[in-house]
Amino acid sequence: MIAPEFVLGLVLPLIPWAGSSAGVGFRFASYIDNYMVLQKEPAGAVIWGYGIPGATVTVILCQEEETIMKKSTSVKADSDIWMVVLDPMKPGGPFEVVAEQTIGRIKHTLSVQNVLFGDVWLCSGQSNMQMTVSQIFNATSEMSKTAAYQSVRILSVSLVQAQQELEDLPGVDLPWSKPTAQNLGHGNFTYMSAVCWLFGRNLYDTLHYPIGLISSSWGGTPIEAWSSGRSLKACGVPKQRFIPLRPVSGPSNNSVLWNAMIHPLRNMTLKGVIWYQGENNVNYNTDLYNCTFPALIEDWRQVFHYSSQGQTERLFPFGFVQLSSDLPMASSQDGFPQIRWHQTADFGYVPNQRMPNTFMAVAMDLGDKNSPFKSIHPRDKQTVAYRLHLGARAVAYGEKNLIFQGPLPEKIELMVGKGLLNLTYSQKIQVQRLDNKIFEISCCSGRQCKWLPAPMDAFSIHTLALDVNPCHGTVVALRYAWTTWPCGYKQCPLYHPSSTLPAPPFIAFNTNQVPGRHVRLPMS
Repeated sequence: MIAPEFVLGLVLPLIPWAGSSAGVGFRFASYIDNYMVLQKEPAGAVIWGYGIPGATVTVILCQEEETIMKKSTSVKADSDIWMVVLDPMKPGGPFEVVAEQTIGRIKHTLSVQNVLFGDVWLCSGQSNMQMTVSQIFNATSEMSKTAAYQSVRILSVSLVQAQQELEDLPGVDLPWSKPTAQNLGHGNFTYMSAVCWLFGRNLYDTLHYPIGLISSSWGGTPIEAWSSGRSLKACGVPKQRFIPLRPVSGPSNNSVLWNAMIHPLRNMTLKGVIWYQGENNVNYNTDLYNCTFPALIEDWRQVFHYSSQGQTERLFPFGFVQLSSDLPMASSQDGFPQIRWHQTADFGYVPNQRMPNTFMAVAMDLGDKNSPFKSIHPRDKQTVAYRLHLGARAVAYGEKNLIFQGPLPEKIELMVGKGLLNLTYSQKIQVQRLDNKIFEISCCSGRQCKWLPAPMDAFSIHTLALDVNPCHGTVVALRYAWTTWPCGYKQCPLYHPSSTLPAPPFIAFNTNQVPGRHVRLPMS
């Protein structure tokens, strides 16, 4: 069965490898344009483009006709490319960036105006990242708030796929722009990404300096399309023959969106990335997602760091949205919880040892049964972006003592003789309601195991007891919120009391069955 989001999003024809754009003359890279944001200190922003082989290119940064800095380089003879790394700049602006090409006595000049320095974030994924502000709750109100955020600049990459890695973007749907009601709500699944915009707006409210947001997303796409061949090979993903796409689906072939929509951005100096994807892996290479997602993060980090001449941090911050909910379908009852778990590399939380410097927004309690875009596309992107920006503040910006993830148990003990499973949390917990089904135990008798509900019983500010009396065998595992639609809108049973962040889903296995009064289930 084709998921609803497969029908959304234009499928463009494949384009051949663009190579080094020989013969296009002297120009900036496609995304270097008026109103752009360049990465601020401590990194240096990368400016690059194309020119005549052997020519000298000088990049000049100006403010109010005063030269701030001047950097020169040569156009590479074998690729027609020139590149300059600017000195680190404090946040602010506006500036003018001028590039002069000199060969013999001939000089050509380019310039871009109204350039700001701040933090640059790349936003990628599938249709839940692609949804525009016009599609979310309170859209009219949200689109009326742009006047206060003219230093949050936005860019949206065209939907293109390619068989080989492209040097530069083939197209830009929305060039660097100041936000307006028109470009934030241009249409359904076009531009600008609501999650991206709201995330950046929240950051601006905290940081009070310019934010650059680049949206590069396409609905109905699996992670394999966004991954390089290197990372897919590392995870044992089978190679694909290049096949024509179905007209109702987003691109699904290996690497085609990495090639055309991410690789061309690699020279850019970034602060970080946010990602919202996974729905199209619910029934496709699901068991590999705990490898393909960490591998994508690692590969993007390596490529952006190397291609920006070390200016983008090697372990730049990477945030993601854990899958929300969808009305259950028989074909994917276990797929959503599996992908949610695999999004954390099977730890249940981030950062972790396989996914350092990452952060996550839990969204399983934001299901939207009445969404006109189908339930797979919930409209509350404000809460998604707010939770995501909390993670960025803690992980990317080092804000201390900030709660950015809901409570997970640090100890799980079977109280033998009492018929209770006791969960101890390091964070405070708020029990909104007692739920009889959201916790489940795997109960085994002999070789037969089955999942049974473990009703919530007594609780305190740090502990929760579950009734396991229905199990007349051995409790071998515990899981929480392990369904496609675990709870109603903001009605999961467990939250952190002050931050209102939901407890994430988890599964834990009893790997330490020892005799005694307590049997501990370490987190898997």
